[in-house]
Amino acid sequence: MAFPFLRRAGAALVLAATCGAAAQAAEWPAGKPITLVVPFAAGGTSDVLGRTIAQELGQALGQTVLVENKGGAGGVLGADQVARSKPDGYTLLLGTIATHAINPSLLPSINYDAAKDFAPVILLGSIANVLLVGANQPYKSVQDVVAAAKADPDKIAFGSAGQGTSQHLSGEVFKQLAGASLTHVPYRGSAPAIQDLIGGQIPTSFETALVALPHVQSGKVRALAVTSAKRTDILPDVPTMQEAGVAGFDVSSWQAIYVPAKTPAPVVERLNKEITAIIAKPAVAEKMKALGLAYTPNSPAEFATFQQAEQAKWAKIIKEGNLKLQQ
Repeated sequence: MAFPFLRRAGAALVLAATCGAAAQAAEWPAGKPITLVVPFAAGGTSDVLGRTIAQELGQALGQTVLVENKGGAGGVLGADQVARSKPDGYTLLLGTIATHAINPSLLPSINYDAAKDFAPVILLGSIANVLLVGANQPYKSVQDVVAAAKADPDKIAFGSAGQGTSQHLSGEVFKQLAGASLTHVPYRGSAPAIQDLIGGQIPTSFETALVALPHVQSGKVRALAVTSAKRTDILPDVPTMQEAGVAGFDVSSWQAIYVPAKTPAPVVERLNKEITAIIAKPAVAEKMKALGLAYTPNSPAEFATFQQAEQAKWAKIIKEGNLKLQQ
């Protein structure tokens, strides 16, 4: 099967390219669009990023690129749909740390194999989480929280956006590396967790830097440390966990593009090339920065290596934390 968006045209071959394009276009169902599946509800970071990429990619390929929100089960439903799709270049996935690094170990009953059922295209970027405390809490530093948790095990609670989220797992890593015993309080999303943090129902919470930003700026919560190895541009004055005394702490939530396994390599390479160029556009780069995403250009092979390392890392963390959820 030919791929219309893999056509190569040269200035000296306008006529040949035009004829070739017509021949290729005739092989495809009229008006069939490319679909980018976002495995989360509309309105979140993944959705905003996915729609930005889809719009630009459609223009770059001369194709219609639709966004389909297929939320549920922490991204599992949407990822599973793409894993079972034809590897013909018409179905893409906006994958995340949840769908391809955390869920494979945390959810024993998922139907897809994150390593075998997808072809990695490009890592779009990563975003740090941040340890927050309510403004009415006495903790002024990470070590204050650690000391309190050690002095009174399991009495200090941390909130998250839900079981199995990167925020939840950030808390589990914190417990392991800091040697502190805290109790996890899962919420159905970031909004209720932040609301209870501000209201004093919970003393601490892990949240994405983007979600935390307006509440930090308003003074309703304090940011004690970010979970990434480097400081984040949107909270530049907040130290990293490592700077705050928790050695080896490096947790970032990430977003990426995948296609079904066995999608032809030229398709994968073309998508990587086009999306790399899209991210380099000033307007897109600025939007990604506003989302708190840190991006480094990467090839499909480099991204595949990154994913393998992430899967191994989270498998170890989940095993050591004895964490298991039912889908």
